[in-house]
Amino acid sequence: MLVIPPISYRSGTLRMIYRRVSTALMTSKQQVFEWLQMLAQVYAENKTHLTQLDSAIGDADHGINMARGFAAVIEKLSGQDQPLGAALKTTGMTLVQSVGGAAGPLYGTFFLRAAGSCRDKTALEPQDIVGMFEAGVDGVRQRGKAEPGDKTMIDALDPAVDAMKKALAAGQDLKSILEKGRAAAEQGVQDSIPLVARKGRASYLGERSAGHQDPGATSSHLMLKAALETFAS
Repeated sequence: MLVIPPISYRSGTLRMIYRRVSTALMTSKQQVFEWLQMLAQVYAENKTHLTQLDSAIGDADHGINMARGFAAVIEKLSGQDQPLGAALKTTGMTLVQSVGGAAGPLYGTFFLRAAGSCRDKTALEPQDIVGMFEAGVDGVRQRGKAEPGDKTMIDALDPAVDAMKKALAAGQDLKSILEKGRAAAEQGVQDSIPLVARKGRASYLGERSAGHQDPGATSSHLMLKAALETFAS
């Protein structure tokens, strides 16, 4: 009878194999920068669409502000080699300083809180990415005092984080986690259309805000979609 002896590895070899596998499953600092670059491109491409949505229930400047803000982010980060957390902090501060209206403080807070969750990390595992979004959304909720159903970006972001947390707990891979989040955000945008706005500039319209798509929820869905296309490609 042929007996095949078990393959043995030295402990150092095993650690090296584990490290290679783990690294392959992580999101690098370069991918995070590519996500920010994609956001700059996406918001530039959707500037007119987002502004048109905002013209119905807001100040008609959301697309213009988002495109300008993320262009400023890329200009600020280009040529620098900041640690991952520091780059996200720079993103948040730049958005606060360069984006007008409510979007600047809200998106700025998202990235500042995300930066805090990524402090001292050189790469992100799936649980880190979910934690980054959760921290960012908690910051947006606290800053804007909004809850699901208020017809704001929280109507897209809150269900997205819930979906990602459930997918993570179920042991799904990063692509599935982010796709669940993106799909939940998209559904959140659609579900908020018939709502009457209770926060922000749109709330001044009262019942007339019903039937319009929220620009902040829409730009939030675009952010999730860009994360999926960048981190899980």
